[in-house]
Amino acid sequence: MSEPSDSRPILIDGTRLAARLLEVLARQTADPPGVTRAAYGPGERFAHELVRQEAEALGATARTDAAGNLYLTLAGTDPTLPAIVVGSHLDSVPHGGNFDGAAGVAAGLAVMAELVRQGVPLKRDLVVMATRAEEAAWFPLSYPGSEAALGRLPPEALDARRSDSGRTLADHMREEGFHPEAVARGVAGIAAGRIAAFLEVHIEQGPRLIALGAPVGVVTGIAGGFRHVKARCLGAYGHSGAEPRFARRDAVLGFADLVAGLEKEWDALERDGREATITFGRVESDPTQHGGSRILGELGFTLDVRSAEQAVLDRIEARLREMIGEIAARRGVRFELGPLFAWECAAMAPDLAARLEAAAAETGISAPRVPSGAGHDAAAFAGAGVPSAMLFVRNRNGSHNPQESMEIADLDQAIRVLLRFVVSFDGKGNNHGPRQDRDPADRPAE
Repeated sequence: MSEPSDSRPILIDGTRLAARLLEVLARQTADPPGVTRAAYGPGERFAHELVRQEAEALGATARTDAAGNLYLTLAGTDPTLPAIVVGSHLDSVPHGGNFDGAAGVAAGLAVMAELVRQGVPLKRDLVVMATRAEEAAWFPLSYPGSEAALGRLPPEALDARRSDSGRTLADHMREEGFHPEAVARGVAGIAAGRIAAFLEVHIEQGPRLIALGAPVGVVTGIAGGFRHVKARCLGAYGHSGAEPRFARRDAVLGFADLVAGLEKEWDALERDGREATITFGRVESDPTQHGGSRILGELGFTLDVRSAEQAVLDRIEARLREMIGEIAARRGVRFELGPLFAWECAAMAPDLAARLEAAAAETGISAPRVPSGAGHDAAAFAGAGVPSAMLFVRNRNGSHNPQESMEIADLDQAIRVLLRFVVSFDGKGNNHGPRQDRDPADRPAE
């Protein structure tokens, strides 16, 4: 990735506000070597209060819903129109990076700040939304905050237990002063039909934009997937020297066959021009049972499979089922995959993606199309029928780790694109905005 040079645009005032917010968040939620903002915990609570205060200082109104999602509204001139919602989450994984999620909320506030500073009224309300509990590291759920906001969170999800405390989602909501009973009844915080567009800015969690040399990218779709978090390969313990090969039921070899078989399937998919990811995130044995002179009789593992194409997910799942039967017969082992956790693919709205591309082109910013292999709140909104789109911001070193390395200059580019999009959403001139000979995103900071 090229380093910023003196020729790059001066940061607009909104971006300076975003940078300051992110700096405060990093300092106040530090948990070396990274940050920790647990879902429905003190770090997330601090972040929500911080952005609430900043938005209210800009003249926005603030409210929370039954699940604790935060809505910061800059009123438009016609409140009967469906709103533009810009949002992301403020929780983090344990000891994670500071930008995942938070950069998107900060970008929304930056756009709001620029509109206020320049005196640009919108026809529609602009709502900056900070969702709750997006990171599945805390609760084994997909986007519970966003789903609750839309009135779509299944009541049984409230019984999910947080990974560190062992207490339920309902308990944690209630402790933070929210109302899980209303969530269970499907009381929505915002009606899907009242949203004209949902936009999420997020750091890219992979290397595509770095490889392309682009500061931002327009997301084409969000991968779906399935996950087994308590899978096991079961064989039989035995003496490493006394047990001949024909009599062995080795869990390690059975598991190794599964890994090799799924990688072979992955190779076949790529030859067919299809994309997927297959990850064994945790592999473990019982330390009270394993040993250097013992055949392992039980091995636990997790399996995470993702793709933007449901047909690819179905193909991998079918091959997985075939494979475990074949390996069981050959190795004398058996597999227990345990509970299945699955989530759907989400396509971004083509018209919104085209509008974002046009906004980038009009501001002279390179914004190639890129897929998202990770899940995001935008997927929940798209699943509810809300026209949704995403902008990725270039970021080194992936995410969910303290080495996230988004440059503020790149976030500035995303904010400029988002500002252009918001101002022009209803067509040129319809917002009674700034003079057409100068776009608000092109104005120098004062």
